[in-house]
Amino acid sequence: MSLRQTNAPGAIMRRRRMLFAGLTLAIATALLALAVAVLGEGGWSVWEALILLCFVLNLPWIGLAAATGLIGLCIRIRGIQTPPETDAPITLRTAIAICIRNEAMEEVLPPLLRLMQGLSEHGDRFVLAILSDTADPDHVVAEEAALRSASAKLPGSRIRYRRRPRNTGYKAGNVMDFLDHHAADLDLIILLDADSEMTPEAALRLVRVMQAEPKLGILQHPIAGSATSASFGRLFNLGHRSGARIWTLGQDWWQGDEGPFWGHNAILRIAPFRRHCRLPLLPDGSSILSHDHVEAARMHGAGWSVRVHPDTHADGGGSLEAPPPHLLAFLQRDRRWAAGNLQYRHFLRDRSLGALGRLQMFQAILHYLLAPFWFAILPLAAINALLTDDSPPRGMLVALLVLVYVALHLPRLTGHLAMLVEAGRGRWVAHVRSVLAENLFSLLFDSVVASHNTIIVLSHALRMPHRGWPPQQRRERRLNWSEATNILWPHTAIGLAIFLALGLSGSVFAVLAAAPAGAGLLLAIPFCVLTSDPRAKG
Repeated sequence: MSLRQTNAPGAIMRRRRMLFAGLTLAIATALLALAVAVLGEGGWSVWEALILLCFVLNLPWIGLAAATGLIGLCIRIRGIQTPPETDAPITLRTAIAICIRNEAMEEVLPPLLRLMQGLSEHGDRFVLAILSDTADPDHVVAEEAALRSASAKLPGSRIRYRRRPRNTGYKAGNVMDFLDHHAADLDLIILLDADSEMTPEAALRLVRVMQAEPKLGILQHPIAGSATSASFGRLFNLGHRSGARIWTLGQDWWQGDEGPFWGHNAILRIAPFRRHCRLPLLPDGSSILSHDHVEAARMHGAGWSVRVHPDTHADGGGSLEAPPPHLLAFLQRDRRWAAGNLQYRHFLRDRSLGALGRLQMFQAILHYLLAPFWFAILPLAAINALLTDDSPPRGMLVALLVLVYVALHLPRLTGHLAMLVEAGRGRWVAHVRSVLAENLFSLLFDSVVASHNTIIVLSHALRMPHRGWPPQQRRERRLNWSEATNILWPHTAIGLAIFLALGLSGSVFAVLAAAPAGAGLLLAIPFCVLTSDPRAKG
């Protein structure tokens, strides 16, 4: 099975990138013209000028999201062109590797054993590598006992267990240590996270593509969310999956062989990865936290291809990961990712990295760095309504708000549309209900995340201390009200201040116009608690 037919020659890719840049610019320019017309009606206040500045700073990201969504939708409508899967013999040796640190092995091992048993007909072509950075003595004992039991269920020595006493270099250091000292007889490695799952069919799909494409350094498999009970995970999965399918199609169209790597549920060619992806320490002597974008950029710069496999399966094609079990777990994970992404500033001038890889890192930085400017629009609008008599043209303002929302969420919205079409008439009503619930969830969720990322960026700017790379929360449970209040009271307080200012302005329209963006702040605590409940239905 080959991906060659999906690879565009250099001249075609250059034209695609020019078209994509032009489309992004056209969308951003149209939205800017509408914003100027709305805010400039009747003259400019200081607050309106600041709103426009914040909007302009975010326009490139809004235009990029909309352009990616439009192109992804066009590809989806035309039909995704993928080569037929084959049953070509497996000739390369592959490690199925998972990085763990103080994990519950009774949850980690069963999907791995199912995967290895499904690959058993290929003999010693696949081995399971457990790469442990567990230091806690009690966890070590439980981990080793679980692996002794697991080894008895697999024929031969198909499990390799390696534990480091210190997690030097975090996950990237863990993987490189294994490749340096325990992988001499291996050609490929499929990386999984502790909450990842993969079917034998998905693993074989990745290996066969790598066999057919010897210049392919990293092949990222699409990922869907695994089943969950709480409404937070279910609705998060629905929105993420809908958007990801369109986003990856649009992104792959203009990025081609210089695509992204998400750090897990992907296959790597060991020799070039060892040669080019050894990560240095940062100028302050610390280790890189978010390794994946840097590793992809190093592979680009060395002339190796990095691609995302065409996404043709509603369920991720057998490639899954667990969603955050509740809002607080998501916010904790996002804080970790923000710390990692902001480190990318040290690599933006490194000419040994691929240009597109550096652009991907720049986008990852802006995802967090622009959060204060995006979030500031809401309180600035409240101040403007309170302190000035300006009344923007209501119809044009509503049109601007709707168009910006659609542009920013176009991959997710068009993904929902495509899923509705695919659902068929028999399931259409149920799917519409799910889509409406997911969009309400996203409205509430987005405002909390925007305010939280603003707090994160400001705390980094003020050099407040941060923990390094704490373990993720994975267990579903109903959060109690005190837990949610302890984390989310600032978000609620900000929401109360914004709506108090809007209420004092005397404009009912201003309150209604701000409600979709600000309701999530007022409702952050009950939203967090109620969506965390695994027993809740609907």
